[in-house]
Amino acid sequence: MYDKAEQSEMDLNFSDLPPFPEDVPTAPLLRITLSKLTQGDPKEISKLWKACCELGFFYLDLRGGSDSQKSCPTSSALDDRTEHATQEVGRADSATGHDDHSAHTKDDSLKEFEVDIDGEQLLHDAEDLFRVGKSVFDLPVEEKVKYDLKDQGSYFGYKGYGQGVIDAEGTKDRNEFYNVSKDDILGLSEPLSAPKLLHPHRDLLKSFMQHSHAIVDLLLSLLNHQLGLPHGKLSSLHRLASVSGDQVRWVHAPPQPMDDRRTALGQHTDFGSVTVLFNRLGGLQVLPPGSNEWCYVKPLRGHAVINLGDAMVKFSAGILRSNIHRVVNPPGQQADHTRMSLVYFARPADDVILKALSGSTLIDEGRRQNPDETEEQEITSKEWILRRALGRRQGGDWTKAGGTESGRV
Repeated sequence: MYDKAEQSEMDLNFSDLPPFPEDVPTAPLLRITLSKLTQGDPKEISKLWKACCELGFFYLDLRGGSDSQKSCPTSSALDDRTEHATQEVGRADSATGHDDHSAHTKDDSLKEFEVDIDGEQLLHDAEDLFRVGKSVFDLPVEEKVKYDLKDQGSYFGYKGYGQGVIDAEGTKDRNEFYNVSKDDILGLSEPLSAPKLLHPHRDLLKSFMQHSHAIVDLLLSLLNHQLGLPHGKLSSLHRLASVSGDQVRWVHAPPQPMDDRRTALGQHTDFGSVTVLFNRLGGLQVLPPGSNEWCYVKPLRGHAVINLGDAMVKFSAGILRSNIHRVVNPPGQQADHTRMSLVYFARPADDVILKALSGSTLIDEGRRQNPDETEEQEITSKEWILRRALGRRQGGDWTKAGGTESGRV
């Protein structure tokens, strides 16, 4: 018999896979509970703030996480999330240059696309999408490459095995992935060419995107409050109905030869704002601040791994952290199994300028402390993402692929 603590830890494991080894260094990710965040639990919100400032990575326990307490008055930050649509939509925004001529249209669009927070639904959608992703990668290579849109200047669609680079020497990556545009699925842009087998799953992709973004919006609202920004500021830069680089990505990495196991995806920071990651096998590693030892992130059942991207560093003048990470072959017995990941990347609207935001004394102080790092040439979200994503493709310009990992804000 197991005691409750032992049983609880066992419930975090994936029983149908080889165990994650206990003799490898693991990253000190905090575990944060979604249901406590929706209730406005002050201790849980403090943990969130600590995680976002110190490592930029954390586990989010989605089990039992619903929005039934979303109107809880214990956190004004939660009020940010539920009210920003009516108070912020259409307002002129100094970071974007948006005007308010289409406020009502945007408000209607938000109501059409937004859903309540539901961690259990998100877990269910993720499980279904893992099966869909496997069917995509099972297609013949000659079929998949039809959907590589790199030559069209796009990072959506397919990237083949070895078609990315992981360093300045041009070392090839060891994975393939498929990116699905949020704007395509929600009808905000012209549809992109895609394998026929994905067509029946557009509603599933839409649900996963909506429920992922609902959690992203909650996190942005809580961070907005902690930063002391004007009401709804961060959420207004990441509206689900805005044209943006938001996407779902499947990553597929088959087992590597035993005598030639290398990095599958090179060290990097994420391009956008918030990443919501689901995986079942190890392989993701982070390099903790001040350390030279890469540490594994152990997958936990019922949890997503959340990390912040470069945009949050820039918006906060370096207060929030986008930590460097990479993907290697899974450890231990897991090494002989194919590793798949499912990711939702939330990014600012395409025309948002990536710069320190105004209206926060904390950010103002960050600017004063790091004047050189916050005076880079202004760049839009779309330009930043394209520059970094295409710089990591074969034939791309590696010098443009770097992010905030070098200390640049």
